[in-house]
Amino acid sequence: MNYQKWLSVNFFAFFFTWGVFLPYWTGYLIIVKGLSVPHASIIMGAGMVARALSTFVIFPAAAKKASIRKVMLWTAGLSLFTMALYIPADSFIFLLLITILFSIIYPILLPAMESSASVLMQSERIHYGKSRSFGSLGYTVGLLIIGATTAIWSEESILWVMLIGLASMWFLHTRPSPAILTKAPEQVLQIDTKSQWKKLFSSKPFVVVLILAILLQGAHASYYNFGFIYLQELGVNSFYIGIVLNVAILLEILFFSRADTLFANTRISTMFMIAAIGSTIRWILIAAFPIVWVFVLSQFLHAISFGVAHYAFMQFISKRLSHDAIPAAQGMYAALAMGLSTAVLTFAGGYLYDFSPGLAFLGMALCSIPAIFIIIFTRNKHQY
Repeated sequence: MNYQKWLSVNFFAFFFTWGVFLPYWTGYLIIVKGLSVPHASIIMGAGMVARALSTFVIFPAAAKKASIRKVMLWTAGLSLFTMALYIPADSFIFLLLITILFSIIYPILLPAMESSASVLMQSERIHYGKSRSFGSLGYTVGLLIIGATTAIWSEESILWVMLIGLASMWFLHTRPSPAILTKAPEQVLQIDTKSQWKKLFSSKPFVVVLILAILLQGAHASYYNFGFIYLQELGVNSFYIGIVLNVAILLEILFFSRADTLFANTRISTMFMIAAIGSTIRWILIAAFPIVWVFVLSQFLHAISFGVAHYAFMQFISKRLSHDAIPAAQGMYAALAMGLSTAVLTFAGGYLYDFSPGLAFLGMALCSIPAIFIIIFTRNKHQY
């Protein structure tokens, strides 16, 4: 089996659905389901809290009981079933409950995919950046398809594209997988979740790196949740919104395809510093200049604000952590950096956006600026 190809295809399939759900779902709730921006923010924020608890608790527990392949197969199937429940949903409470349920199930796929990558990096020496760039490509295709379908039909197509993407991903997980991912946990990852958490939290370098990831990934909350409706308010056509959002992902693809070469001898702290500075510039630009071309220009910084920060964390855990600690570390990252921090900032961002869209983006710089100072004061002390 070609392990690199397997990982690339599955990254593509997952991030295709991520490219539909992450940037467009808030808009779907507002436009199709008729919710206000604060109400949609409450639902999405609640979903992110559920995502954090799920990836922090449920994923490590699932990885202890079943192989990574089984975790991904069942999660993809249950995600498809839960997504279908949005079809009849028409009330705030119903939409809230479905979103919480979906956010408990679907996000488990993210740390599962990243854990698969980390395991294959260690056991088969695959190139993470090369396969992860296919994930970015999947995200790009998702954005383009939604841009086209919403322009041709309506925003209701967002749900149907998501259903097709989830069904395709489930089918892929029914196909053969790398042998190491199909083995029972006791054969490959004998995990004592609590002891792994304790071990990780007792490692000061890991805690610092996790805090940096939380700040820098959480800072994307307003962009992910309100970027679509912000561009609509600036008068951009739905089809062109997909193209504008894709500028960021195209740069991300280019970055991940070259990351292993670009940062072969770069310190983790240096990568995080680059990401923090790029993030700060990005959010200040959007807040200060509510103009379409400035937003497009800021998209060129996505490969830095997101890509470099994500790559830095992945490199840290693959180089500094033991094989059996990876699922717990991935769970923490998905829960805290990609979930809880984004949830808290989505709640705040929703109310700031209702007051002034620019403030919702400016508020994100309050996360990236402290990251710069944390790096300055800790990089030599903890040698990362």
